[in-house]
Amino acid sequence: MTLALDLPLRTERLVLRLARDADVDDLLSYRGDPEVCRYLPFPPQGRDDVVSRMAQWLEAAAAGPDADLDSDWPLTLVADLDGRVVGDVMVRLKAGPARSIAEVGWVFSPTVAGRGLATEAARAAVDLCFGPLGCHRVAAQLDPRNTASARLCDRLGMTHEAHLRQDWWDDGAWTDTAIHAVLRAEWVTPSRR
Repeated sequence: MTLALDLPLRTERLVLRLARDADVDDLLSYRGDPEVCRYLPFPPQGRDDVVSRMAQWLEAAAAGPDADLDSDWPLTLVADLDGRVVGDVMVRLKAGPARSIAEVGWVFSPTVAGRGLATEAARAAVDLCFGPLGCHRVAAQLDPRNTASARLCDRLGMTHEAHLRQDWWDDGAWTDTAIHAVLRAEWVTPSRR
């Protein structure tokens, strides 16, 4: 599979694009917030962490999904709202020659909570998976205490498939994982919404 993605992605209100140096402070404003990171698989990030993470994102994007079919391929896009980064979405294509299974994730600034921006960005990420990336299945894994993300999964039409008990060691304690997913045949395309 040789794939060229048409980036950036545009939604009604957002531009989903690759990160750039000027985004560090915006990313730090929410990725450094302990409350935002409470249910995420990483602790609050400092400036050096954000800069390092951005470099990883750009390196993976430049390599493309064909670079190493024996490894997962992550793509992270920042959500730009009127010139300010307010969140980011991740698509991780799973290893294997078919690359037909993906995981999506998101993190957004609390300053834009309740406006539907995370849903808009996550929907675009799933559209990317089922469209140009040609996936068969898209899943989200989250801490079940993260009720906002669980509701977002519901809005995406994902089915709550599993609740894994105490399978993740986080901040000195075992926590649970909820798995939500949608299949290509179940996905409602933008033209049918």
